[in-house]
Amino acid sequence: MNHLLKLSDLTTEEITELLNLADQLKYEKKNGIEHHLLKGKTLGMIFQKSSTRTRVSFEAGMYQLGGNALFLSSRDLQIGRGEPVQDTARVLSRYLDGIMIRTFEQAEVEALAEYGSIPVINGLTDYCHPCQVLADLMTIREYKHSFKGLKLCYIGDGNNMANSLIVGGIKMGMSVAIACPESYKPDAEIMKWASENGDFLCTTDILQAAKDADAVYTDVWASMGQEQEFEARCAVFKGYQINDSVMASAKPDAIVLHCLPAHREEEITTKVFEAHANEIFDEAENRLHAQKAVMVKLMSDKKS
Repeated sequence: MNHLLKLSDLTTEEITELLNLADQLKYEKKNGIEHHLLKGKTLGMIFQKSSTRTRVSFEAGMYQLGGNALFLSSRDLQIGRGEPVQDTARVLSRYLDGIMIRTFEQAEVEALAEYGSIPVINGLTDYCHPCQVLADLMTIREYKHSFKGLKLCYIGDGNNMANSLIVGGIKMGMSVAIACPESYKPDAEIMKWASENGDFLCTTDILQAAKDADAVYTDVWASMGQEQEFEARCAVFKGYQINDSVMASAKPDAIVLHCLPAHREEEITTKVFEAHANEIFDEAENRLHAQKAVMVKLMSDKKS
């Protein structure tokens, strides 16, 4: 494991190793045990999309690991004024020990890794969101203790979250059901892979997808960059909501997850959100621990 570009690059064993390390780091943090595993290391954080959780969790995580994080806005970098990504990658590789990038195009992340000589972490693209799903998997295992026999249900847009949840869920042995409008399905190649490698369903029927689910997940109807589509999307996604009916279809002890920010009364009711707030905010916290595990694995001098 030299980079974290997308979850499909990782084996089940590599994901499990990251989750185990994240659990260890979380335990140590909760018990006041310092773990300065990246002392003297610097992470450059390139943001072409704004963020709350990604920026704060990476920056705080590097501090807790004894390192330093630099916020690099695309407005301040030459990459935002036309410098080729391959040149930026080669320059930053001479200054930094790792790069995290949150951007639009997956190709840009892949190019950073190809032309740079330091680890690259995908903090989000329009194609996938591997860091979020590592935190999601960590949370599911915390609440359910194992992935064996579990069903993961996702309701909403077949976006980067859906793409990564499909891959992460199947790789960890869960069955995965996606409910989305016909014209908003997840990536076709990912769905084909999932059908060939696990128990996978994509349907327009939210109750069918949620039936006997152990974890029910949703995301906003319009992601960053899609604001101009909001009214049209509201019309299409009306009904694709986690509510009492959906939770009645899921298992009685099902947990609810949301990558946040949440738009209450759109993709999830306030009632369901608040009833499962502990799970959702544990999930948000786990971004910190899961990403610390990724950084240690990629940037530590002792990485294997």
